[in-house]
Amino acid sequence: MYIHKIGLISAMLAVLFLSACGSVREASSSNNQHGSHEAASSPASADGHSGHGGEMPKASPNLNASFTFGSASLKANESSELTIQIADGAGKPVTDFQVNHEKLLHLIIVNHNLSSFQHIHPAYQGNGKFTVSTSFDAGGDYKLIADFIPSGGTSTTLSQWVKVAGKEAEHTVLKADAKLQQEVSGKAVELSLSSIKAKEEVTLSFTIRDAQTNKEITDLQPYLGAVGHVVILSADAEQYIHVHPLEEKATGPVAKFATSFPEAGVYKLWGQFQHNGEVFTVPFVVNVK
Repeated sequence: MYIHKIGLISAMLAVLFLSACGSVREASSSNNQHGSHEAASSPASADGHSGHGGEMPKASPNLNASFTFGSASLKANESSELTIQIADGAGKPVTDFQVNHEKLLHLIIVNHNLSSFQHIHPAYQGNGKFTVSTSFDAGGDYKLIADFIPSGGTSTTLSQWVKVAGKEAEHTVLKADAKLQQEVSGKAVELSLSSIKAKEEVTLSFTIRDAQTNKEITDLQPYLGAVGHVVILSADAEQYIHVHPLEEKATGPVAKFATSFPEAGVYKLWGQFQHNGEVFTVPFVVNVK
């Protein structure tokens, strides 16, 4: 009987552990008893990969985030205040955070097909709580990714899927760009990769020119304390990489970033830079083998 009880308890613990490790994705929005909109009642999931400057730090253990909206329901093109509460495994608020490129928390928001991208910075209210006003440009599923470093911990990303009411963006299959060249905000940007193989170190090189004159831009301004930032997501938004530049004080025309892709597949990346006081975002889609 004693052995039987031990076996039963072990099995129950294993089930609880596997449940806690799984990612959370809601099918629809839910309301809590106070009338506010909450993404889900269970903790946000930890993303599989977060890279800073080519590193792959492990997420700090036993942390979770709740994403709560002030609106009773989320609707496209309507502003709503988002509250992010960071807590430990026992539900106690995490109160101290490390400044990471001028911010305590970076929030990435993408939709189901990665056609919509936001990189914003909620204000810290104390006691583990961050708030920001945001909106969604169409209906459908959106992933919220909180990227932060707790004091004394390591780079951590916690995420949650939410459902937004309204007409959804077209469900298209993400395909790699035939040419890694884009024109955005009067800038002609070309991307080159030193490797397209998974699990190999790769250097991402962005060359930035004036789109009209083709003249190289050599006076890029710091964005969040560096020449630029790159966010990378796999096509299913499950693999997340936030990369910082190799030379943070570079001013162009080339900005280089080192990272690695955790597995083969299609990835979308967004390079973000600042010139003449304007932040511009350049998207690319690559196929990693």
